[in-house]
Amino acid sequence: QVQLVESGGGLVQPGGSLTLSCVASGFTFSSYAVTWYRRPPGKEREPVAVISVTGGTTNYADSVKGRFTISRDNTKNTVYLQMKNLKREDTGVYYCGTLGYWGQGTQVTVSS
Repeated sequence: QVQLVESGGGLVQPGGSLTLSCVASGFTFSSYAVTWYRRPPGKEREPVAVISVTGGTTNYADSVKGRFTISRDNTKNTVYLQMKNLKREDTGVYYCGTLGYWGQGTQVTVSS
């Protein structure tokens, strides 16, 4: 059974940082690319960053380029999203996804 469990969200001031984690189980994690998504309040879910199987290739939404970094540790079945210089518009529920599955999400709120 595929499971994805996100953690690391919280309340942070504008300009602050957070690192999200996504722990996967139930499939061969090291064989699949993984995407971080977010759903801003009142909006549709959107992709934020994607990482290849080995981690050698990453891509980012224009809105987060230069501020977010996606990485993975295949020995721990974990994908990370390091977020810096957070803005109010980064507020939302963040999910990791692969194989058509998503986790339950973790809330990120950027507010003063």
